[in-house]
Amino acid sequence: MSKQTDPAREVVAAASGSAATLESVLGPLGPKDWVALDLGVRTVAWYAYGGLPSVAWVRAGERPANEAALVVALCHPDGRVRQAALAAAGSVPALLPLVVVRCADWVAPVREGARALLRAALDAAAPRAVADVTAVALRVAGRQHGAYARDLLTEFLRSAGRELTDALTTGPDRATRRLGYRIAVGQGRFSAAGLAGIAATYEDVVVQDLCADAALARAAEDGRYAEIVGPLLASRHPRVRAAGVTALNRTGDVEEATAFLTDRSGTVRACARWVLRQHGVDPLPRYRAICAGPYAAVSSGAVTGLGESGAKADAGLLRRLLAHPTGAIRARAVAGLRVLGAVEPERLSPLLMDPSAAVVREASVALVPDATRLSELLLWEHLAPGRPRHVRTAAYRLLSAHRGTVRLRCHLTLLDDEDPRLRAQARAAARRWAPVHGTSGAVAPSFSERAHLDALIDRSAPFLDGATTARLRWYLKSGSR
Repeated sequence: MSKQTDPAREVVAAASGSAATLESVLGPLGPKDWVALDLGVRTVAWYAYGGLPSVAWVRAGERPANEAALVVALCHPDGRVRQAALAAAGSVPALLPLVVVRCADWVAPVREGARALLRAALDAAAPRAVADVTAVALRVAGRQHGAYARDLLTEFLRSAGRELTDALTTGPDRATRRLGYRIAVGQGRFSAAGLAGIAATYEDVVVQDLCADAALARAAEDGRYAEIVGPLLASRHPRVRAAGVTALNRTGDVEEATAFLTDRSGTVRACARWVLRQHGVDPLPRYRAICAGPYAAVSSGAVTGLGESGAKADAGLLRRLLAHPTGAIRARAVAGLRVLGAVEPERLSPLLMDPSAAVVREASVALVPDATRLSELLLWEHLAPGRPRHVRTAAYRLLSAHRGTVRLRCHLTLLDDEDPRLRAQARAAARRWAPVHGTSGAVAPSFSERAHLDALIDRSAPFLDGATTARLRWYLKSGSR
């Protein structure tokens, strides 16, 4: 369906024409299109000049001129017209999705008539038509009376054959595919190996979890874990690899689980550590050995794993890696030091000028609790225009964590900055700035600092409202820092 046109207006116009089918007017429709068409026809009736075409044929019990005329009647604002139109809709399978919408109608007689029509039509409907109808039913299931059609179709599909579930699992609608796989798994359609293969390759995480869990449950029944572990572990999806690593606990393959201690996914690493501990193996020495080895053998997963499971005594291994030639390794080493509570500002502050944006970001996050111990002059130099964006962003993060008037000066300085993101952050922060009372080491601004802040407030008039600037002046005048 074209997004450049109003489908409801096209249907209303075609209702008096000679178009044979609705598809010839609008093309193929998805579940969202059917719901929008239903509302759109009534919107035309309420707001458009000329309203809707005559529906006298409905009241007279005659046949509609074409499918478009029947659509207008099925979506009509008058419940009596909608109810009468259902009698003609039973012989037009293409409009069964609209019948599903009417199953959630706010008028009880319309609702009951549509539900009876849907029950009668399902047995004769083609598999693809049932899939299309199911997609609409899932779309309207959240309405006050929308659950009926979804529940009816779900029950019907559970007793259906392979052809119907195949139509669901291969359709274009994601919610319908999920339901199709849920029904197919419940019917026992797939072997354990087949479930593992689907989980390993399918893109939808809901289907991944469904099939991975079912594969593990099937393997637990017959003990044939070897069939499923390989595909699960080879998947590029972290959730699926985690399921495969968890299955290694049953096979007792500790060596295979050890290989996943350095996986790029935190979930997979945690599962691998759990498997090793279940078999009495401590994963920490493995992390230490990797991080103490040659630079070429160190991976970011190993560095992160050491931070996740190590102790403060392991900080020396991570500090060694701050000089690693790979930015990702340096960044993970900084993050690990932060997690272990082993941050030393004098060691990390030089990394605020690191060529790797990831390293600078991790260093600034780690240094936030110690922001007041850093050189204020150095941070202002890092914030200067012309510096790399990641360096300026880190300097802004640290100046924003400084004492009150330094924060205020930082925000006011960037109100008209050339970087749109820094500018937006500074304007929002300036509007909500307030002094922090009772902080140890707090000092009132010096005379020169107060004069500089007054000048910045004067310059902020185009960017801040009068109430904000007046409040900031009052804080400074009262001697608050």
